[in-house]
Amino acid sequence: MCDDLTAHEEDAALAAKGMSRREFAAVGAAAVIAGCAGTDGNAKAPATRESIVTIDTPDGKADCFFVRPSRGKAPGVIMWPDIAGLRDAYKTMGRRLAQAGYAVLVVNQYYRSSPAPIMATMSEWRTREGQAKLGPMIAAISPEGTTRDAAAFVGWLDKQSAVDAKRKIGSNGYCMGGPMTVRTAAAVPSRVGAAASFHGANMVNDRPDSPHRLLAATQASYLVAIARGDDARAPGDKDTLRAAADAAHRPAEIEVYPAEHGWCTLDAPVYDQAQADRAWSRMLALFKGL
Repeated sequence: MCDDLTAHEEDAALAAKGMSRREFAAVGAAAVIAGCAGTDGNAKAPATRESIVTIDTPDGKADCFFVRPSRGKAPGVIMWPDIAGLRDAYKTMGRRLAQAGYAVLVVNQYYRSSPAPIMATMSEWRTREGQAKLGPMIAAISPEGTTRDAAAFVGWLDKQSAVDAKRKIGSNGYCMGGPMTVRTAAAVPSRVGAAASFHGANMVNDRPDSPHRLLAATQASYLVAIARGDDARAPGDKDTLRAAADAAHRPAEIEVYPAEHGWCTLDAPVYDQAQADRAWSRMLALFKGL
């Protein structure tokens, strides 16, 4: 979760790089995003098409970024960004996944409040102004609303000519997007076949609709990649998730990574390319089953 403790982890990571938050916000994030704009060292990356699309949901019109291979049909994937929302970092991540052969819908989870981008980088969330701006938008998101959104996104993907509707749909999410992947799988169990959560927040809680309690209502396989700091603060969560997946007979790879919360997001101060690439490869292995 993006709290004061993860802020200290970010400060430590930046200090190790010899950078201040101001310097990282001005140069570091843009450099990392630019450096990751290609695909895994493939100079001849497959061509893609991209567009901003508007999707009707029960709660309004959601603006999303849709990127897919230029030719043929591909399995659909719904990508849920972290707390700072849909922005350049997640467009780049969506493009990379599309170049791997998927039709990727990167959603704006804050569409009820504002079109994207709401923030340019993750660093804005750490400012007083950024947190004041996002506070009411975060409050406008509910588990029930996310479930409605997910069903609408799945339905939209299934109608697109670029999506192979004969194959299952996948979902991946980061930070606050982590539990949203599980809610996506529960929203349309017959269509969602895989869900990947990276440094997901609040995957285990006391609510009746806690993500771990929803696994039995799904037909998906899971990848749950946990940050070491999150595990240190809630060491029992991985065991609860393991027990829930086993009880639900859901295949699940659950692992604590030697990286800090946010390590998979390109513009995060704690971005760890080696561990992010390892988590990415595990996601691609999961999505092969779609």
